[in-house]
This record gives sequence, structure tokens and C-alpha cells, in this order.
Amino acid sequence: MPGTVLLLAASPVGKGCLVDAASVLPVLAAVAPSVLSGTETANVVELADPLEPQAVLTRLRAAATSPGPLTMFVTGQLQLDRRQRLPHLALARTTPATVRYTAFPWHWVAEELRLRPPGLTSVFVDLHADADTWTHLAGRPLAVGPATALYGRVAPPPPRRTVAQPTYMRAVATILRSGHRPPLLQLHQQALTRTTGEDAAARPGTPDLLFAPGQGGPGAPASAAAPVAGAVVAETGAPPFPPGPGQSWAGQPWPPAPGFTTVTSPPPLPQAPPPAPFAPPAPFASPAPQAPPAPLTPPEPPLGAPSRVEPSTPPGSQPPAPPQPMLMAIPNQATQQESSPSSDPHGEITAAVRAGRHGEAAGLAGRREEEALRAYGPGSEQVLHWMEVRADLAMFAGDPERSCRTWLAVAVARLDAGQAADTPEVESAVDRAHHQWGRVDDPARARELGSELARLRLRVPGRREGALDHVQEQLRQLQTQA
Repeated sequence: MPGTVLLLAASPVGKGCLVDAASVLPVLAAVAPSVLSGTETANVVELADPLEPQAVLTRLRAAATSPGPLTMFVTGQLQLDRRQRLPHLALARTTPATVRYTAFPWHWVAEELRLRPPGLTSVFVDLHADADTWTHLAGRPLAVGPATALYGRVAPPPPRRTVAQPTYMRAVATILRSGHRPPLLQLHQQALTRTTGEDAAARPGTPDLLFAPGQGGPGAPASAAAPVAGAVVAETGAPPFPPGPGQSWAGQPWPPAPGFTTVTSPPPLPQAPPPAPFAPPAPFASPAPQAPPAPLTPPEPPLGAPSRVEPSTPPGSQPPAPPQPMLMAIPNQATQQESSPSSDPHGEITAAVRAGRHGEAAGLAGRREEEALRAYGPGSEQVLHWMEVRADLAMFAGDPERSCRTWLAVAVARLDAGQAADTPEVESAVDRAHHQWGRVDDPARARELGSELARLRLRVPGRREGALDHVQEQLRQLQTQA
């Protein structure tokens, strides 16, 4: 089975640059694709100093849906957004004041990779952090998901007026250029051995934060001490993690372009046909009947893609684009364990959807929700998961009213459970309800749901300005039609 390799190097342009990230790409590009991936053949995609978070998300999403082994090499710098204090990978246009809008949120990496089969995904990182982010990461190490192995390091900020070099990633590339790909932990250790002396001269006494699969599982920090030549980090492999439903019910994965592709600002990928024509091109559709919508520009993920929050843009821009379907997203391991080992409810549901048996699919999801309610109680992630599945099933069945009502109920349940209004799960549920509301043709139903949505938008305005104004304006138009 062919592998997939994603090479990503990004850093801001100008005085905010901490590391010359792109300088390592020629060395990585000189490595044979089969050596980079550890497979006989591989598709390699290179992102050099991308400008937009959406461009990175598109390529990452395509790579995450590949069926074979996936290896990522990420070089760049981390910065915190000022509002939520979350680490972001700085892109070419990123400044300290615009991190939230111009950088790539690191938690999107874990979100996109979380449904991949264990043992098939590895991420190598060589990252530098500014002073604020370095302090933040001391107690909150990076994560890439429980089924993904993370290797590499995060280095502290370089001396003032100095641009650091990605010495760790260059060492990895140099080792691989020999044509031999050692076991990944051994590759990590060899790269650290080559990096130690050079970094010690540049930053004496300043240790890196190191990552390798250790006692904390993949993604846990291997050590917070300075790397020591020949140091051995115990490799325990991936922790027990049941195969996600994506392995059995996901549709055809997005095929990466064959060979080696260099992308500076990647063009839009061709669109995979959606299960049903549900998403208009406008940010939010009007509840009133309209002409058939044009196809979406971004590609649809395969059936069952995980929930994800669309990237933010500066205030004053349009409301968020229509969210992608999140059918069958698994919130945590407990959700997968609630079903009996011999059954695959997600596979049964998806098979029913593809066969057009939407009522049967909804009934299966409803029964699972009832079982979760008895086992875990209202407001639990298990119950919320099956509510989200039912909302997406209603969308695929062409029932936007029922989908909107269910998404509104999910958002209210999360808020009642104590989740903050700006958490990604709450914002995503409201955005999805808003989108489905725009597909309701019956004016009376649209007025009823619009009133509920407007009240909810007061609590959850979303990441872009204009969503509440849009609801209120459409409600005024509906009132004139009454």
C-alpha cells in the first residue's frame, strides 16, 4: 500500500521570524519518497511557507484520509493566540496580533488525525517557540492524538536578532538521504545526537522539550532535559486504542496526486461529490426558497469525517462557511467502547445511508443514543455523540428542519453541561444549526427555528462577526412574508 508524506515548513516573514524553516525543505526533498514514508511507493506533498490556514487544513485533511501509512515532517515556530491562549503554527503572514486569524491552530492536527488507525501515523517536528509560548508549553506539551507517534523537539526562542536553524530536522533529513530508514525511535535518537553539539554552542544551558513515544504514550514528552548524545528513550508503542469507525465505514479516501508535488499556495482540490446537495456557496443560506446552489469550492471529506472548526478571519469579514458533515465522529475512547465488541453500529448506519435507508439509519442511531443515556446520563459525551450523528443523518436524508433542531439541542446541551460558549464543539454545533436553518423552505418553520437560533446566537456569536445580524435580518424578511 503506498504511503503519504506531508512536508510542511512555515515561518513568518520579517522580524517576527524565529527559525529559517524553509531551509530544510531542499534537504528533505532530496530524500527518496519511499525512504521518507517507509513504503515501496509514496505520494509526497510539500507546503513551503503557506499563506493561509485553510490551505494547510486542506492538505492535512487530504493526507489524513489516505489509507496507507502517513508521515509528517513539520518545521516552524509556535505562537499563542491572545484570546484562547492556544498554540498555533505561525504562517507567512502571522504577527503576534494576528495569530488567531493568520496562523494554523495546532489542535487541528490532532483533530484531523484522531480517526486514523493506530500505528500508521508518525509526526516529526522541529519547532521553535517565542518566550510566551515556551513558558506555556512547559506545563502543556503538544499532542497529536492517541493513535499518532510524535517525535522531535520544541526549542526555546533564539537569542535576540538571531534566526535559528532547524538543526534537528536537517539531521533527520541527512540521515534519511543515505537511503536507509532506521526504526523511527532510532532515527529520532540519531538526529538528537547530531543536533546536541550545534545547539549547545548556540544556546548554552538551554534545554529543548523533546518528544518521542514513551511512558506517556505517543505525543507525550520524552524528556524536558537537554538532549544527551546516545540517550535512550523507552518506546512503548501506541496505547490500546480501538480502531475508529473510519476504518470500516469511510468512503473512498481523497487520492493524493502521484509523485512529488511542491505547493507554495496550494490550489483548491477538486470536489468529491457530496452525499446530498446540502451546502450553498454563501456563508449562510436564506431560509426563503432560492435557486439551486452552486457547488462548494472546498473538497468534501469522505463520509464520516471528524468535526472541525473552520479557521478564523479578522473582524468585519463574512460569517463562517458551511461546516463539513461530522457523521460518526468519535469524541473519545469511551464512546467506542459503549457498543458490543462484535457490532459496528457506525458501519451499519453508513451502509443504510448509502443504500438510501435513512429511516433505518436514524433508528439505529436513536437506539444507540438511548443506550448511552441509560449508561452515562444526559449531557455525557456519549449521548452528545449520537445526537450529532442523528443531526447529520437528518441532513443526509434531506430534512434540514430536523437537522437544525438537533444541532440546536446539541449546542444547548453542551452549554447546560458547563461548556464555554467559545469552545470549538459549541461553536461548531451552532454553526451547523445555522447552516441547516438556511435550507428550511417552510416560512413558518423557518421563523420558529430562527427565533431559537437568534437566542442561541446571543450566547454563542461564533468566531466571525455577522452571524447574529444575518439571523435577525432573515427573520425580519420572514415576518414580512407572514
